[in-house]
Amino acid sequence: MSCRKGLLAILLVLLMWSPGGVWGAEKSAPLKMGTDDYTMGYGDVISILVWKEPDFSLEESIVRLDGKITLPLVNDIQAAGRTTRVLKAYLEIILRKYIDNPVVTVILKEARSQRFYILGEVARTGEYSLSKELTVLQAFALAGGFTEWANKKGVFVLRRDDSGDTVIKVNYLDIVSGRDFKGNIILQADDTIVVP
Repeated sequence: MSCRKGLLAILLVLLMWSPGGVWGAEKSAPLKMGTDDYTMGYGDVISILVWKEPDFSLEESIVRLDGKITLPLVNDIQAAGRTTRVLKAYLEIILRKYIDNPVVTVILKEARSQRFYILGEVARTGEYSLSKELTVLQAFALAGGFTEWANKKGVFVLRRDDSGDTVIKVNYLDIVSGRDFKGNIILQADDTIVVP
C-alpha cells in the first residue's frame, strides 16, 4: 500500500515539472466563476492553512512581483499562474518532507491581479477588478454608463494574448436591442474597453 502512495507521489511530481503538465497554467485563460478556477497573479492575497500545523500556515500573504510567496521552512513557492486547487496539491506534496499526511487549504482572500480597463466616453474611466465572470454590459454598468457623446456603435475591446493584439468590435445598441447577444462578450484579464 505504501509503495502505491510513493508511486503516486512520484507521478504527481513528474507531471508537475513536465511541459504542459497540470502545474502550468495558460496565462490568457478566461476567468471563470469559482475561485478554484481563478489563476492567481501578482497582488492577490491568499491564506494558507495547514491543519494542526500553525508553523506552516500563513494567515495572509500577497503574491509578490516575482509571482512567489514565502512559506515558513519551505521558502519561496510559485503561486502566480496556479489555481488555489493546484497550489494546495503542490503544497501537500512539498510538506510531506516535514509532516505526515499534510492537509492544506488555500483561500483566495482578495483577487487583485485580474483587472480590466475602460477608457473613453463613460462616466468613470479606469481600472476595475475582474474577480468574477463579467460581460461587456456589466462593465459598462460598473463604469457608470456612457456620457452623452459616446459612440455606442463603435465600442471595441483590445485583447492581448500570445498571438498578439486583437480588436473585438462591440455594438452596444445591437446587444441591448437583442439583435446581437454574442457581442456581449465575457471579459478576460487585461482587456481594455474603448468607448469613442
